[in-house]
Amino acid sequence: MLNTVLITLLIVAICIVLLGFKIFFVKGGKFPNGHVSGSKAMRDRGVGCVQSQDREAQRKSRFSIDELEKTLNNSMN
Repeated sequence: MLNTVLITLLIVAICIVLLGFKIFFVKGGKFPNGHVSGSKAMRDRGVGCVQSQDREAQRKSRFSIDELEKTLNNSMN
């Protein structure tokens, strides 16, 4: 039982070191940006982050109050 726990801990430690190799051993190392907005190729294609697009869509009102009143008045006439 103890051997299994020690082997498991050793495997997990090796995985953490290998996953963080660039962070631990490279000067100024950092994890790569995995977000869509961080990819130049995706920005060139016009693809953006869903959360950013949703935030922009919610910020823009579909119709202003004046436009809604005009549309309502036009539909009643």
